[in-house]
Amino acid sequence: MSWQNYVDDHLMCDLGDGHTLAAAAIMGHDGSVWALSANFPQLKPEEVSGIMSDFAEPGHLAPTGLFLGGTKYMVIQGEPGAVIRGKKGSGGVTLKKTGQALVIGIYDEPVAPGQCNMVVERLGDYLIDQGL
Repeated sequence: MSWQNYVDDHLMCDLGDGHTLAAAAIMGHDGSVWALSANFPQLKPEEVSGIMSDFAEPGHLAPTGLFLGGTKYMVIQGEPGAVIRGKKGSGGVTLKKTGQALVIGIYDEPVAPGQCNMVVERLGDYLIDQGL
């Protein structure tokens, strides 16, 4: 299966209520794009390095916020070293770190934070199980 199929079929899938994530991507730890949805924001190198710093030192992004393509998200609870969650208005973002990749999902209302968390983290756990 191609990386684009993972994004299209597992991240941008129907969440059971006719809604989907707003955008999603799978990237390498260095910020290299493996696959992304059509409207995923272009990440800046410093945004990727900030994300990786927060995975290495949880809480690194809390004072400044999490930025994706210039959009600022307030960092909320996650799993230190494994999951970062961010909130912006009625939407937000979930990032799951695997051995080689970052799985990222962005959502807006009416998608609930838990729906985004479930989709992103389930795919991330699968990739971890596959040694990726």
